[in-house]
Amino acid sequence: MIGTIQIREAIPSDAENLLNHLQKIAVETGFMTMGAEGPGKTVEAKQKELESILESDVTVLLVALDEKEIIGIAEIHGNESPKLKHIGDISISIAKDYWGIRLGTTMMERLIEWANGPTSQLKRLELTVQARNERARHLYEKMGFKLEAIMPRGVKDEGDYLDVCLMSMMIGEI
Repeated sequence: MIGTIQIREAIPSDAENLLNHLQKIAVETGFMTMGAEGPGKTVEAKQKELESILESDVTVLLVALDEKEIIGIAEIHGNESPKLKHIGDISISIAKDYWGIRLGTTMMERLIEWANGPTSQLKRLELTVQARNERARHLYEKMGFKLEAIMPRGVKDEGDYLDVCLMSMMIGEI
């Protein structure tokens, strides 16, 4: 049963719960770039990463919680290089039990709102998604992302090479 879902910025004390979520979703579908090996980070390393994200003006990490369990993650990962600081790379992962309740839409709306906020320097959001992940592609198109390219053999899953879509959205004034 689904309780009340809360969405907020991740904090360092979320590190272990966040790693557990990543480990779980890594094997739920073939849509992630990691498999059973999981995220490969220690709790301490993840805590330090979350501390630096909280101080960033180009990166944000949101978590969705059902009670105290992380059930979704949405991130814009920016680049500190002056020539690339205007680009944010988006990733979203939601536990399979929570698909179909508009959580992905809500989290994507929050990311776009943050990217358009007064402290953000972002002018371009981009993401990659497996071509076969029709649910995610539909969400991104609905939110305004445009297909830029299809990358043949963009990922290898269980011995099969799969196409990956590069999608983007322009943010703010140019």
